[in-house]
Amino acid sequence: MEHHVTSIRPFIGAKDFELSRNFYRDLGFEETVLTADMSVFKTAGIAFYLQDAYVKDWIDNTMIFLEVDDVDRYWKELSELNLPGKYEAARLVPVRVEDWGKECFLHDPSGVLWHFGQFFN
Repeated sequence: MEHHVTSIRPFIGAKDFELSRNFYRDLGFEETVLTADMSVFKTAGIAFYLQDAYVKDWIDNTMIFLEVDDVDRYWKELSELNLPGKYEAARLVPVRVEDWGKECFLHDPSGVLWHFGQFFN
């Protein structure tokens, strides 16, 4: 089977849809409103759908890995956004080095865990 893929777009939920929309816009994503309860957020050729839907077990187990070219620079820029200062439930976890590369973490206001990583090879 050949895959002629042009994108992959995960669906994530939001505990407070408006708060999460603001969070992702502050994170630098461009929003396109699709319906009253769903938007698509895009940046640099990638995208994801944000839904006004909250199932605690689903959100608590949602993780997205975003590969970046320089995780240290990305960490610095994330820190400068002060998202945990603007969004009470948001958390930022510093860069850590693993066998495969480096990554830092960001929890969105609903609890979705973003991994921002850079592979060594």
